[in-house]
Amino acid sequence: MKTAEYTKGLRAKSAQELNDELAALRKEQFNLRMQHATGQLNKSSLLGEVKRKIARVKTVLQRQTKA
Repeated sequence: MKTAEYTKGLRAKSAQELNDELAALRKEQFNLRMQHATGQLNKSSLLGEVKRKIARVKTVLQRQTKA
């Protein structure tokens, strides 16, 4: 249920807060990619987790603009 709680928290945020969250996640994704490329990343599953979080934030943003 961790995912449901995260998504619920996203829905409570404003568009500006979601954009800030998206920027932070993209920065984290970039850092993880650099760690992976240099062989410093121990948990490669973090790449997929961050990717899914980015998709969730973008989905919530899209739904807010439609409503």
